[in-house]
Amino acid sequence: MSVTRARAPRAPQYPRKRRPPPVRGPKRRTPTARIAVAAAAVVVLVVLALVVAVSRGSSKLSTAVPASLPGELTGPAPWPANTGQLRARLDTLGLPALAVEGEVLHIHQHLDLYLDGRHVQVAPGIGIDPSGFFYSPLHTHDVSGVIHVESQTVRRFTLGELFGVWGVRFRNGCVGGYCAGGGKVLRVYVNGRRVTGDPGQLELEPHQEIVVAYGTPRQVESHVHVSYDFPPGE
Repeated sequence: MSVTRARAPRAPQYPRKRRPPPVRGPKRRTPTARIAVAAAAVVVLVVLALVVAVSRGSSKLSTAVPASLPGELTGPAPWPANTGQLRARLDTLGLPALAVEGEVLHIHQHLDLYLDGRHVQVAPGIGIDPSGFFYSPLHTHDVSGVIHVESQTVRRFTLGELFGVWGVRFRNGCVGGYCAGGGKVLRVYVNGRRVTGDPGQLELEPHQEIVVAYGTPRQVESHVHVSYDFPPGE
């Protein structure tokens, strides 16, 4: 009698484990690639430095007033607020006509004006549309001589721009109809110190006492003020 042997059960077959790929470090750059990366980084840094320099210096750019302005007054004082062609002057000066007074930059100065030894009033309402539709960033509210710089942007404003908004000539040694010569001088002082160079480029800064004086040197020097007592909150 033949005997049939039972087959032994087959061992289960498992997929072979693959050997993990070798761990490799970062790919090493060739010397040429390293030089290119370093050069690109230098270029980026130079561009960033130029952008910063331009942004810092933009507020210091020259703000020269044009040689002529619409409705400019070149006659004797006193001078009114002269708002008839205010918007046209703002366009010529490159200043905005604001719907409301600006709040981003809000500073004040005081202006004293002397002609031949006589104090002349700074007009109220300079830079303000009489109908109330718009304001210049540079304006006055009353007869105190306090100048309001109220802008929607932080930028440089000058004494020349103030007179430009007012529409009173202020250049080449003249203020209105008064020009230096024949023993008369036109001088500008800030906090008691005489301004050298072009007074139209004087930058307006907080709480300056500015004196614009025309006359003989003796008349001019007798009206130099060091400071002004600003009201609280100004």
